[in-house]
Amino acid sequence: MLEILQNDIQAGVILIVVLIFSLCFHEFSHAYVAYRLGDDTAAYQGRLTLNPLAHLDPIGSIMLLLVGFGYAKPVPINPLNFNNPRKDSMKVGFAGPASNILLCLVGCLIMRILGVENLLEVGRRGVELTVLGTILYYFSSINMTLAVFNLIPIHPLDGGQIFGGFLDKINPGLSDQLREYGPKVLMAIIFLGIFTGFSIIGLLIYPFQYLVTLMAGLY
Repeated sequence: MLEILQNDIQAGVILIVVLIFSLCFHEFSHAYVAYRLGDDTAAYQGRLTLNPLAHLDPIGSIMLLLVGFGYAKPVPINPLNFNNPRKDSMKVGFAGPASNILLCLVGCLIMRILGVENLLEVGRRGVELTVLGTILYYFSSINMTLAVFNLIPIHPLDGGQIFGGFLDKINPGLSDQLREYGPKVLMAIIFLGIFTGFSIIGLLIYPFQYLVTLMAGLY
């Protein structure tokens, strides 16, 4: 993130703004679905909003700038308020990634409608995205990245909550172990990528980034 800011301030600012909005929309979606399913815990704590101050975590935001990985404050839920705690918790978990997929599709659709001729221009470095093209591409790409990353079936990610919901019914003991050790496994994978340059998460996300360029008509 800092490297992008240093090399291209305009692109860096666009990236930060888009990322903040996408993270906040992700967390808002968790809170909204939980509220609709009967749990007002997040709403009571002021999380039923798109205001970044309600969702951004100071440490997570600093990490995002320094190492390219960060996080927002998790949305609190109380499963006891749901009619079906297991299934409804899974729905709340899926709401965040689903919202990012929706935003990605909207961004790609707009790029398709505008056409590649209105998104590219000849610049100092050859053919490059216009300001509008940069905004829309970052918007779609970041939201796809957030969706794929959060669907990885490891706690405390949303995918872990969804996968854990299935395991709770089949093998509760294994599900409890995954909840306990999941955060350690996730951090190990992240730091492996940071210190070695070999990113397992990057390998998972790259094909979906390519998919974004195809859906947007930029390839």
